[in-house]
Amino acid sequence: MTALNVLGGPLAACSFDPLTGFFRDGCCQTDEQDHGTHVVCARVTATFLAYSLRRGNDLTTPRPQNRFAGLKPGDRWCLCALRWKEALLAGVAPPVHLEATHSKALEIVTLEQLKQNAV
Repeated sequence: MTALNVLGGPLAACSFDPLTGFFRDGCCQTDEQDHGTHVVCARVTATFLAYSLRRGNDLTTPRPQNRFAGLKPGDRWCLCALRWKEALLAGVAPPVHLEATHSKALEIVTLEQLKQNAV
């Protein structure tokens, strides 16, 4: 079955550079093994990256052993839906790409919240 985005269409790729996704396939695909629900395709900002670091998730330091080059502002990345919602409530949510955000995100955030923060 083809994965759907939050708008009901086919899930578009989020980023191949840096290579993102729970499966590192460039898409915000998910399954039952993805306990973090990495389904929100966001364009990260310096403010969000600093917030994430303060919350204990360093997204800027490269980790080659995990095929992770580290993020910089402007990169697109599949974020955990709960972290994106947490950032939204803190006023630092990065903008999202709706066509590349998996429909599973709607179990955690509303379409209206996503649309209000769309690229």
